[in-house]
Amino acid sequence: MERTASPTSPPPTDVHGRPDVRGLLDGIPGQRTPPRFRRLEPNPRPRHRIPVPFTLGYAAVLAVTSYVSAHFDPALVYALHQASSTDVAHLARTPALVLAASALWVAGGFASPFTLGFLVVLTALERRVGGVRTAVVFLLGHLLATLATEVPVGLAVLAGRLPDSSLHRLDYGISFGVAACVGALAGLLRPWLRWSLLAAFGALLLQDLLAFTDPMTNWGHLIALAIGVAAWPRVRGWDRARPAAAPRTG
Repeated sequence: MERTASPTSPPPTDVHGRPDVRGLLDGIPGQRTPPRFRRLEPNPRPRHRIPVPFTLGYAAVLAVTSYVSAHFDPALVYALHQASSTDVAHLARTPALVLAASALWVAGGFASPFTLGFLVVLTALERRVGGVRTAVVFLLGHLLATLATEVPVGLAVLAGRLPDSSLHRLDYGISFGVAACVGALAGLLRPWLRWSLLAAFGALLLQDLLAFTDPMTNWGHLIALAIGVAAWPRVRGWDRARPAAAPRTG
């Protein structure tokens, strides 16, 4: 049997006279076009991966000085503490030196509760505002709370209300700086966590003050906490500006 084809009309043509085959390939799956290459934007680094060099470096220094306090000759350790003390006598002679040196020691050793507070609070604050600004808050609390407690002692000695021995009162440690950072960090937290932190920490400080074992230091802690709270507008501005000013990549 011969197979013959029935006559068909010529295929349609386009405007240029070429065969129009657009409708002939409808049953063939279309080829996937190559994907366009996109420019990969750096992903923001999650806060929990942001390094905290200031906190870790400072903690290493405190670990060394705490080892010295625990294992060196007690007479030498006492002499070092006394030379670093921010008492009135030292503040009158070498204020910058003793203000810096006094922040290199942990009163009570590395196992002190303020060491744990230092690590937790400064790490959280540094992740939000950066190391330099965390150092500013810490040093501001350390400096102003020290002056706020020692200057009245000097005036009281001049007025004859306190003995001359009060001018050589041993005073050193990181607690004022930590208290200021607690106050500053609270301003960056959610309201329920903010007020819970301030209430719990403030209650501990008031309990120490009411015990009246070291009222000048206890008042200094409350003053430092208030300094951190007073820094809320500045700290919140730092927190908002940090991603735009210094985008994190990773």
